[in-house]
Amino acid sequence: MFTREVISSPIGRHPDILYCHLGGGKVFHGVSEKLGSVYPSDCIYNGCSTGKFFIHNLHVTDPQLLMAADNMGLIKIHVSQGYARCSALPVDENSIITFDGGIARACRQQKGPEVLLVEPGHVLLEGYGCGFIGGTGGRVGNKIVFNGDLSAHPDFEAIKDYVLARGLDLIYFENFPLTDIGSVVEEVCSPGEGGSPD
Repeated sequence: MFTREVISSPIGRHPDILYCHLGGGKVFHGVSEKLGSVYPSDCIYNGCSTGKFFIHNLHVTDPQLLMAADNMGLIKIHVSQGYARCSALPVDENSIITFDGGIARACRQQKGPEVLLVEPGHVLLEGYGCGFIGGTGGRVGNKIVFNGDLSAHPDFEAIKDYVLARGLDLIYFENFPLTDIGSVVEEVCSPGEGGSPD
């Protein structure tokens, strides 16, 4: 894939290493040449946007991505986690799911989105001990789609209730292990040139 020569496999094939869904169908397209092979130069585009809030380690965010977030009027939430999108799954404008206690605390302290904090682990990621819950899925229309069997996660009932309470449907696949694939990114609008959304 686009970043494989720079970023180690398997995350070099992950969409959220290069693309950041900002909300409203707008996806920021990063520039692969800007990425490095060592943290945090591999996560400069890995911000988590709900369409209202932009959550990332703002010290490492690519300036063009920050500008795009500002242009959309997103409220920025600084966290220590560079892999914010891997670590958090946006549900709606005001809600995320994460296993990361630091992200949860920052959202509470900075009046960010509501957070469902779930148990870490229980997610496969090729080549690593475990993957991240944010990397297993994403929102597609009015559905939150998980790549694999979410029902095997110990917090399945809490996740299901959290999603359904927001008027969204929940999709998952029982015959496959819950796997981090670098998130699910839905693009509705065409991106602009030079890495910024239209």
